[in-house]
Amino acid sequence: MRTAVDRFLQQLLAIRGRSPRTVDAYRRDLLQAASHLEERGITELDSIEPRDLRSFLAVVHGASSPATRARKLAALRSFFDWVAEREGHERNPARRLSSPKQARTLPRVLGVGEATRLVEAERPGDGLRADLLGLRDRALTELLYGSGLRVSEAVGLDTARIDLRRGEVRVLGKGGKERLVPLGGPCRAALAEYLPARRLLHPEGDALFLNARGGRLTARSVQRLLKQRALVAAVDKGVNPHALRHSFATHLLDGGADLRSIQEMLGHASLSTTQKYTHRTVEGLLGVHRACHPRGKDDASD
Repeated sequence: MRTAVDRFLQQLLAIRGRSPRTVDAYRRDLLQAASHLEERGITELDSIEPRDLRSFLAVVHGASSPATRARKLAALRSFFDWVAEREGHERNPARRLSSPKQARTLPRVLGVGEATRLVEAERPGDGLRADLLGLRDRALTELLYGSGLRVSEAVGLDTARIDLRRGEVRVLGKGGKERLVPLGGPCRAALAEYLPARRLLHPEGDALFLNARGGRLTARSVQRLLKQRALVAAVDKGVNPHALRHSFATHLLDGGADLRSIQEMLGHASLSTTQKYTHRTVEGLLGVHRACHPRGKDDASD
């Protein structure tokens, strides 16, 4: 099974355009399943039955969340689909297993005031380097909240993908799909200030967001700097790049944007993924009902 797993992962990277991060997760899950099956004396792919995979998922049950178990099952399904396609049959023992039920949680969303304080927070420190990194942090935070980019998309940007004149950024998203995302006025202004500063950090190279040594900024570094900004801005909710992406979508929806437009800007392949942003507070629902429904006003009459 291990040899087949290696070939499957190579195809995922080379042909299907999956991200290295997804492939690494699939590798861990599939090799963990292979080890479990080998311990049971099962080494041939054709001899693997649904009960064998169910046994594997039962073993990892106590040490993993429903989301993790669902990912492991998804990896097994994709792998055995690939095996079936190569061998010219439709046998997939993983397809006969039910996905674990996952608790539905609402996305973490900042209030408009909190998001504003976060993007306008000052970076602590004195001196030219602190000033340059402060401009970088402001531009990055504006981009994450103002355009809803994934953190991997933001740190992967090159300067050539930013068009300040047209007010747009060309984003390379999941699966290698490119999309155009608009840049709001504050974001364009922050980027216009940062770009000259970026050349002082490192005059060569293509990366848009640089660390203090002139290398490309990492996703982990972005998480750290957002936590620092949250402390300065007195935002006590958990602040991370995905929270800003959730806030971007929710605030657009609150402002009247339609789901299809939000889907396009977020780069979601399915509208159902975007629909999780349609949650509302009770107060918000009451306000919409009172404002929009003919029977919602307090003075409604027959």
